[in-house]
Amino acid sequence: MHAAEALLNSAPHRMIELFCLKGRDDKRLNNIINLARKNGITVQFAQRKALDDKAAGEQHQGVVARVQPAPILNENDLDEILDKLNRPAFLLILDGVTDPHNIGACLRTADAAGVDAVIVPKNKSGGLTATARKVACGAAEAVPFIQVTNLARTLKEIQQKGVWVVGTAGEATQTVYQAKLTGPIALVMGAEGEGMRRLTRETCDELISIPMSGSVSSLNVSVATGVTLFEIVRQRQS
Repeated sequence: MHAAEALLNSAPHRMIELFCLKGRDDKRLNNIINLARKNGITVQFAQRKALDDKAAGEQHQGVVARVQPAPILNENDLDEILDKLNRPAFLLILDGVTDPHNIGACLRTADAAGVDAVIVPKNKSGGLTATARKVACGAAEAVPFIQVTNLARTLKEIQQKGVWVVGTAGEATQTVYQAKLTGPIALVMGAEGEGMRRLTRETCDELISIPMSGSVSSLNVSVATGVTLFEIVRQRQS
């Protein structure tokens, strides 16, 4: 529901038609239906089995939308975003994160933290699948999702624009709470287990870690992203 409502608010021209669960009547669903009709979008009502088939096994909350694919953003779009900013840049980079649930959760947290764009490599990374969009709860329609051909080259280009690139690594000697994380900044998060790729790690200006006091050695990447992004938010606001 969040994803459908966000799309209707941000880019209604992309929605082709909307399918809703027949017999369901609640304020949240009615708001989505009214938004769709206001934008001239066909609304059809269907039984749960029909919605299940259209959702291809995914949970749908009684709403399934058929939409035009979102435009794929690239390096040129990133340059345009950075050039238009009137405040210090705040970027999130996911290196090798492939699980759509993690990508969606990272997008949702990035939106909440005020991140200007999320950057991923075209290869070795998951894209904006239907699952990722659903988990993002509308953030996929609000936060620019940039896919770049060469991540290390992109990191060097944003460094030349004055952005400080900070990577997270378990072996880093400085923690997220010790580092100075103000000004234009790009946070790089690596895949669970493998972490950042070697070239990505070598390109970073600084490496930081999250202190771990328990028996587990690492956090889920979306949780680690949330911890680190909001420490950056805290420092930038203090």
